[in-house]
Amino acid sequence: MGGAALLLLLLAGAGAGGPWRAPKGKCPPSCSCSKDSALCEGSPELPRTFSPTLLSLSLVRTRLPQLKAGSFLKVPSLHLLLFTSNSFSVIEDDAFAGLSHLQYLFIEDNEIGSISKNALRGLRSLTHLSLANNHLAALPRFLFRGLETLTHVDLRGNPFQCDCRILWLLQWLPTVNASVGTGACAGPTALAHMQLRHLDPKTFKCRAIELSWFQTVRESALGVEPFSYQGEPRIILAQPFAGRCLILAWDYSLQRFRAEEELAAPSVVSCKPLVLGARLFVLAARLWGGSQLWERPSPDLRLALTQALAPRRLLRPNDAELLWLDGQPCFVVADASKAGSTTLLCRDGPGFYPRQSLHAWHRDTDAEALELDGRPHLLLASASQRPVLFQWSGGRFERRTDIPEAEDVYATRHFQAGGDVFLCLTRYIGDSMVMRWDGSMFRLLQQLPSRGAHVFQPLFIAGDQLAILGSDFAFSQVFRLEPDKGLLEPLQELGPPALVAPRAFAQVILSGRRFLFAACFKGPTQIYQHHEIDLSA
Repeated sequence: MGGAALLLLLLAGAGAGGPWRAPKGKCPPSCSCSKDSALCEGSPELPRTFSPTLLSLSLVRTRLPQLKAGSFLKVPSLHLLLFTSNSFSVIEDDAFAGLSHLQYLFIEDNEIGSISKNALRGLRSLTHLSLANNHLAALPRFLFRGLETLTHVDLRGNPFQCDCRILWLLQWLPTVNASVGTGACAGPTALAHMQLRHLDPKTFKCRAIELSWFQTVRESALGVEPFSYQGEPRIILAQPFAGRCLILAWDYSLQRFRAEEELAAPSVVSCKPLVLGARLFVLAARLWGGSQLWERPSPDLRLALTQALAPRRLLRPNDAELLWLDGQPCFVVADASKAGSTTLLCRDGPGFYPRQSLHAWHRDTDAEALELDGRPHLLLASASQRPVLFQWSGGRFERRTDIPEAEDVYATRHFQAGGDVFLCLTRYIGDSMVMRWDGSMFRLLQQLPSRGAHVFQPLFIAGDQLAILGSDFAFSQVFRLEPDKGLLEPLQELGPPALVAPRAFAQVILSGRRFLFAACFKGPTQIYQHHEIDLSA
């Protein structure tokens, strides 16, 4: 019902009741009063001398700047309240406090551009609400909370911006037992003139994420690996200049990460943890002095050196990965020397021993374990040829194929999304690449400029598939996979502080909080915290 029609109805009711001879001072100037109704026009302020038994009140063309909290506490018996053609632009919280009997509230053809989320609080008898023909671009979430008796709502004639601010309204519409006139969108341009009730809430992308700096760990690092030991998350950093593998734990009192234990590992390039029950193993791959295996037999003991690993084969390791083959834990160590060879080490008795030499003489820079078609695979990147894919068959890895059009790949990482397997290929010179497995080979999906990149790390964080492209010459860039497009889209740059030659990223989750570790070769390790931002709030 429009304001003019309602006003006529109101005046008709007043006439039927006959003129009301109000006690002195009960009918304010600029108002016309009947037995239980009042019509005020052109008042510069809200009248304060109404009868406490007044049932209907209409305010027309007043010059009020805003409706403040408790504006109608002196007329608690109101059943109908109408505002039309007024100049006020703001309605504050609890503006209608005390009107527990109000059934009809019509705020139409005013200049209202803002209404507080608790403006309608306490209107437990309200059945008809109209906010039609105002200047409202959005409505605050929870505006209608507690209004369980609503049967009619009119929102038409407002210049709604159909962005994340109205998402809650679209989600509310199918849940309310009321007739709602929603009107049309005024913007953005792509949605202009479209009826709100025809919008699909699922098409709105109103959740954003942000990675903000949390803590710095001194000393540079080449690698970072998360693991869980005795039910608590841990992180291990490969710190070659400090000559150690450093294990970090969460300090619940200080709410920060702290050093828990370190093991001596000069020139270390990778510290790879393996937990078997109460036992903790750490493989320390080192450029000089040979790679080693350390073990903690039980939680009350410290890590101790137990084994030198394949000293004649691992001459210049560059990467190490953990994988499970036929139910047994194994390590694969990528060797970048001409005289050494990438080696598969599997558990045999108390230690880990060479099971197979792979890709000899090719100066491998990276190894990545993955599963394709339900079988273990291994992808090796090298300085001398395109990445080669091996398949586990008959107790050993057999060459299956290589990656076409992927020369000069320094490192590879994979992720799964929507049932597909994707590769992130890092290139120091040229564009880094995203590829997708088609059942027989990996095919190019996307290229990203990446001058100076040593790491292109996919991470699945809080429902989002991210990928971080670290650069030695520019800000490290975070991308997010857009399911509709199947492509990585820029999300944010990491920093400040800026990462100095990042080499590895890892996620740690504890107590409902998510942290991102960034290991840097020429600067300290930086820790960022993951935040979710609701843009519809």
